[in-house]
Amino acid sequence: MGDVGGPVFPGIAGKVALVLGSGGGIGAAVAERFAAAGAEVVLHARSSTAATDAAAARIAAAGGAALPVAADLSDPSAGDRVVGAAIAWRGRLDVLVNAAGIQPVKPLAELTDGDWRAVLDTDLGAAVRCTAAAARVMLPGASVVHIASIEGSQPAAGHAHYCAAKAALIMFARSAALELGPKGLRINTVSPGLISRQDLAEAWPEGVRRWQAAAPLGRLGTPRDVADACLFLASPFASWITGHDLVVDGGVSSHPTW
Repeated sequence: MGDVGGPVFPGIAGKVALVLGSGGGIGAAVAERFAAAGAEVVLHARSSTAATDAAAARIAAAGGAALPVAADLSDPSAGDRVVGAAIAWRGRLDVLVNAAGIQPVKPLAELTDGDWRAVLDTDLGAAVRCTAAAARVMLPGASVVHIASIEGSQPAAGHAHYCAAKAALIMFARSAALELGPKGLRINTVSPGLISRQDLAEAWPEGVRRWQAAAPLGRLGTPRDVADACLFLASPFASWITGHDLVVDGGVSSHPTW
């Protein structure tokens, strides 16, 4: 499985992992990283499965197992359906990674109720529904990891709805960790900083320059950086970690604000 990202990772091989938002970016990196570590992966996309079909083919070519599924997570029944797909496929679910979300930019004074509801329902509501569905079938030792953001604690202009949703997601995960811990389930979040993507430096050069100047490690993050954090939190190396928000931002949060 080294062709899709690296060697088998202790405690992950043979696990069944459902990765929400596997169609691109962070979600795709997470799905392929877990597959490379030896997990059998359910690749979720909102509608079109073209990207997840291609990722599943790469995983299969490298000797792994993957199942693409499609579901609009704003549908109240979608959580049960995607979790049910994993159960029907392999009979269990060991890891849920929620990388599904949207990040629109709009000034606060121009936000409509529809704008607000779209972000809250996608970035928070889907997490609640899918966590509840997973909790009904997961066995002790299973793990849920939600992709939050450093904007859950540090605001950004034009992102009021997104920042609010990610802050709520972090607290939701802590609440779920409290409630589901006695059942042997661990719930954590990963909060990435600015993650590189195609053409970002060209589209937002001043922002990239500011980030690189502020970050002690001097670079943007990569989807693989986030995927590795998820892999760690889902592994036995994190067996006594729950209700935690793991910040993956190259140290930018440590930069003085004055």
